[in-house]
Amino acid sequence: MHTVAVLALDQVIPFDLSTPIEVFSRTRLPDGRPGYQVRVCAERDEVDAGAFAVRAPWNLEGLQGADTIIVPGVTDPTAPLSPAVRDALRSAATDGTRIASICTGAFPLAATGLLDGLRATTHWRAAGLLTALHPDVDVDPDVLYVDNGQFLTSAGAAAGVDLCLHMIRRDYGSAVAADAARLSVMPLEREGGQAQFIVHDHVPAPQGSELEPLLAWLRENLARDLTLADIAAQSGTSTRTLIRRFREQMGTTPLQWLHRARIRQAQHLLETTRHSVERIGGQVGFGSATTFRDRFKRTTGVSPQTYRRTFS
Repeated sequence: MHTVAVLALDQVIPFDLSTPIEVFSRTRLPDGRPGYQVRVCAERDEVDAGAFAVRAPWNLEGLQGADTIIVPGVTDPTAPLSPAVRDALRSAATDGTRIASICTGAFPLAATGLLDGLRATTHWRAAGLLTALHPDVDVDPDVLYVDNGQFLTSAGAAAGVDLCLHMIRRDYGSAVAADAARLSVMPLEREGGQAQFIVHDHVPAPQGSELEPLLAWLRENLARDLTLADIAAQSGTSTRTLIRRFREQMGTTPLQWLHRARIRQAQHLLETTRHSVERIGGQVGFGSATTFRDRFKRTTGVSPQTYRRTFS
């Protein structure tokens, strides 16, 4: 059984602490067995959680032997990390343990030096501070989570659920993760949401938006070699007006939105078909396999082949 150790630091955010406990504790395998054993660990007997105190049944020794360690967010991300916690996390990393943070849990994780040179995320309000305190970390404030393999980070609040579901999918596959998502009353992949490794796509157009028909048309015509002029002609506006409306309602440009939609469709095909990478690239509108591979890796952080091996 996979063991998850949740590290309760002083001033832990209760929501972030409870998220991995609930999501992993409720995960069941197809035969009904639990998928995870969850330990709550802390450095001291009692931890300040704001409105209440937490008494963890495990001390830092509970991190030893865990397959995954989760570092939830803390109220004061600038608080110094104790040497004992730092050493425990670094020792676990040396042993190959997967370590993930939720929200401002990225700060104590970054304080260990384990995120140096890696891409990471945190709550968008704290992203600038994380960059200032840990300049060796490549902070991306626009994604829901980042998966670097051994080290993972997520944004705030519900993004912690997204990250937990992503790890379940890595561990046990899509079916088990989908069941865990239903128990959490969450989609396994949020509509208009992030690519499976790092990308948080832009939100869907507001209901009733004038862009809705155009977005539907774009989704149906991903394989076509569309230009900005083609899209503007379909919308019946000038290119200038089209760009303005996209920025106002979608927070991006039409061509950027189109590229993200193509990558999402490519991910679906990589997961659900045995089509070659070259064929999939053509199916989603990339003129060459080289262009497709380059765009896919720049968007998701991994190659199409690696993505398929992970999620097919």
